Amino acid sequence: MDRTKRSDINRGVRVSIVLKKDQQTGKLTEGIVKDILTNSAVHPHGIKVRLESGEVGRVKKISA
Repeated sequence: MDRTKRSDINRGVRVSIVLKKDQQTGKLTEGIVKDILTNSAVHPHGIKVRLESGEVGRVKKISA
């Protein structure tokens, strides 16, 4: 699965994201996708999502 393709990310999927404040360190935050915020089909830095916890960031890894 490709983290840069919107079609590969769905609500309810467990993902690891990098929050805006953690971009320098690359620290990942894990959670379940609540909303997909990126409108375009592809984004080179990862699709932006909102987790069920309310945190917003770009997907770096999709858990199988």
